[in-house]
Amino acid sequence: MSNLTDISYVKGVLNKHGFTFSKALGQNFLVNPSVCPKMAELSGCSDKVGVIEIGPGAGVLTNELAKKAYKVVAIELDNRLLPVLQETLSEHDNIKVVNADAMKLDLHALIAEEFEGHDVVICANLPYYITSPVIMRILEEKLPIKALTVMVQKEAADRICALPGTRESGAISAAVNYYSKPELLFKVSRGSFIPAPKVDSAVIRLDILEEPPVKIDDEKKFFRVVKAAFSQRRKTLPNSLSSGLSLPKAQVSSILESAGIKQNARAEEMSMQDFADITRALP
Repeated sequence: MSNLTDISYVKGVLNKHGFTFSKALGQNFLVNPSVCPKMAELSGCSDKVGVIEIGPGAGVLTNELAKKAYKVVAIELDNRLLPVLQETLSEHDNIKVVNADAMKLDLHALIAEEFEGHDVVICANLPYYITSPVIMRILEEKLPIKALTVMVQKEAADRICALPGTRESGAISAAVNYYSKPELLFKVSRGSFIPAPKVDSAVIRLDILEEPPVKIDDEKKFFRVVKAAFSQRRKTLPNSLSSGLSLPKAQVSSILESAGIKQNARAEEMSMQDFADITRALP
């Protein structure tokens, strides 16, 4: 039986298969024996729920998910890890490893094929460099999932989970809060990984909303406004929106006035409803 809570065992399996870590792929494998069970427990998986894991690495988190879930489909881009996972996860019969790029794979088709009739959650220890693209792809494609639980850089976790209208908020905060209810679950020290990154991490969970918190007729237009507002966050909205939307400043001031927004307001002060009102007031 594999002992995936033993770092020396994990390192031994990796060495056995000649695996070396790739900086280009942002590979930092989670090996802390206390973190993975906690992450699996809080992900929402159960014997009636399927899990998609992105980037299983050596399979430490995968192993814990498989103990609880009906089925785990682990998507791994690096084919060098396939023999490693075959060895570390050999005791489970409810795991399927898919060698593919999660940013290109048809996730709707995957869910329909692998989890028909079951609720689905996504759980992952994401490489830092693809945190935002992966999260936004999952949210924007409106996958039929209940929740997304991910390990990300601590600074990114604070930004993603920030409520609109607070100083920490940004464009991704607004997007995340539009599609989900975010929660920062717990922090994870850099020593929980091999090799250890230079920063600490945190686990966040995004519970997918059935309906957005504000009604929007044109989502693309709404997110153009949000992106423009935060493009120059130190500036007031007339300046940032004028530049980001390529509109005359006088026209933007008129739009803000009709939306009931102060002329000296900044993006970080805006609520979701404020952004919705600005979007509606745009021609």
